[in-house]
Amino acid sequence: VLLDQGEYQESGVKKLTKLPFLAYSYKEFCKEYEIEISLSFMNRPNYINLLAKSYGNDPVCIISERITPSKEYFLDSLKDRINRYLIKKLYSKADLILPNSQGIKADLIENFAVPPKIIQVINNPIDIQKIEKFKDEPCRFPFSSFTFVNIGRLHPQKNQKMLIEAFYHLNDPHAKLVIIGEGELKEELENLIKDLDIMDRVFLLGRQSNPFAYLSKADTFVLSSDYEGFPNVILEALACDVPVISTDCKSGPREILSSQNGTHFELQKGVEYAKYGMLIPTDDPVSMSEAMGKVIEDEKLRQRYKKMGSLRVKDFQKDKIVSLYKDRIEAVLAKRRSFACVQ
Repeated sequence: VLLDQGEYQESGVKKLTKLPFLAYSYKEFCKEYEIEISLSFMNRPNYINLLAKSYGNDPVCIISERITPSKEYFLDSLKDRINRYLIKKLYSKADLILPNSQGIKADLIENFAVPPKIIQVINNPIDIQKIEKFKDEPCRFPFSSFTFVNIGRLHPQKNQKMLIEAFYHLNDPHAKLVIIGEGELKEELENLIKDLDIMDRVFLLGRQSNPFAYLSKADTFVLSSDYEGFPNVILEALACDVPVISTDCKSGPREILSSQNGTHFELQKGVEYAKYGMLIPTDDPVSMSEAMGKVIEDEKLRQRYKKMGSLRVKDFQKDKIVSLYKDRIEAVLAKRRSFACVQ
């Protein structure tokens, strides 16, 4: 059932004004079909789910947050202020919140006053079998020399500008950088590559139907994001036995790559050689360049990270994550039924 057929590019104001009507329609849908569990992902569906609950919608209300809200909605724009307000006003009404990282959980508690007791973290799953199936397919890029690969939207959040600058400072005439993805910054990044005169070493390949074919043939995966929720692309790199260099952004990379699973720690300087990969500060081309140089020169380091990464990724296999969802949902449902019996 489709609740809304609105245009993707609708204005934020129009989307906001439609929320109460969509929530009411959703409540009626749940009533008609006797829905027992209402599970939503991402902000707008979460708002609808929670507004419907405030209108008296009966199902257990479970939402999942997939990005660090204070990083995603940090501007003083009307849109960002409204989103911050709605998160703070509505999220506490959920029966259960399932963020995909400890960093998001901390953000919801500290910046949006969400009660810790209704938050339980479940990381993203990865389909290792699917990756194994597709990673050995041929691709159109000749991986003939040491190659770094980045996969992500060409968007300010992903900060490929910093990555290109770091690669330029690396000044290794034999190394190459491949960036897979489309986005609004394509022309700007192309111009930067031309200005730095590294067109023969940095390649924007656009969106690829099978990125695993490229990732598996790379020597190192690099993530340059300023913020994330829980970057599955790191898991995909580990599943392809590829060493990882990542910014220590909020949130996700440290939870995946480090045995120190804190949520408040963010690297401020230099390179951290964590248990499962290398971490650098956000927006720091000097540290990124240092890490890239180290991984080129140190084959033992690369082999160690390949081995450790292939072990680490097993913690996120899809069957384990699905079981966690099932257990958490059944627990909150049992609690609801138990309360109803007491009443």
